[in-house]
Amino acid sequence: MIELDLDLYHPDDSVDGKLVPIKKQGVLAVQVTKLKCGDLMIGCSIDHRVADAYSANMFFVAWAQIARGKSVSHTPIFRRSMLNPRRPGQYDKVIDDMYVFLSLLPPPPPKDLKPNEDHLISRIYYITAEEIDRLQAKASSNGSKRSKLVSFSAFLWKIMAEGGHDHSKKCKMGAKEEHFLGLIDWVELHRPEQIVAKVYFKESNDEEAVVVSSGQRFIVSEMDFGWGRPDFGSYYFPWGGQTGFVMPMPSISREGDWVVYMHLPEKHLDLVKKEASHVFRPLTPAYLKFRDDYLN
Repeated sequence: MIELDLDLYHPDDSVDGKLVPIKKQGVLAVQVTKLKCGDLMIGCSIDHRVADAYSANMFFVAWAQIARGKSVSHTPIFRRSMLNPRRPGQYDKVIDDMYVFLSLLPPPPPKDLKPNEDHLISRIYYITAEEIDRLQAKASSNGSKRSKLVSFSAFLWKIMAEGGHDHSKKCKMGAKEEHFLGLIDWVELHRPEQIVAKVYFKESNDEEAVVVSSGQRFIVSEMDFGWGRPDFGSYYFPWGGQTGFVMPMPSISREGDWVVYMHLPEKHLDLVKKEASHVFRPLTPAYLKFRDDYLN
């Protein structure tokens, strides 16, 4: 059992290397931490080259179901034929603008004299269901209803774009969608060239870039190992580089609310605090209904 100064709003200070294990080899590392109050915190590190958030979520749910002696509700599919390109291949031309060959990338720029200017840090917020509905209503017009994720992403992009230092530069945002079959055909057409998404690299005419990945299928309430539903769950993804990362997921504390993990430059988090503190609210033990003894 440990004493822990738990601050989920600043996960870099209280999570990394303490509650989340540092994976040194293999695909998965698990750490179970027992707090003085008697509760447990389970931290897992996965190799993102093998498993994305969706497949990791399937594993966690199956793990909890097996622990309770139940059958697995979602069985993974290992058919390699699903990754086979079509003959003839076909893909949307927009993919040409989304990916770039590694061989065409310029060498990395020299490090400037202000190493902390673009330093990325992590924060975890919550957004109420009422604010999410308001963003969706504001983004929808003329009978066209935008999804909550699209509405949220547009709102975040607007904050970052309007807060940029040079308005002549581009502010890029990547939202992960279902385009993998076309991407398989595109990769087959250009093999053996290695590719990477353009959003991960900052070009000379780019102001900032951020990837929004939906964690709405991360159903924390199903992570029951036999001692009850968990109080909190989130991803923690400080992946390095200059591209930001944002993942909204369902809240356990209040139906319809979102818990939002953000890994962004400090200047962007300052913009979020300045321009949208009514939307992005710092995650606190009080919101999660944690008892006082969680903090000791």
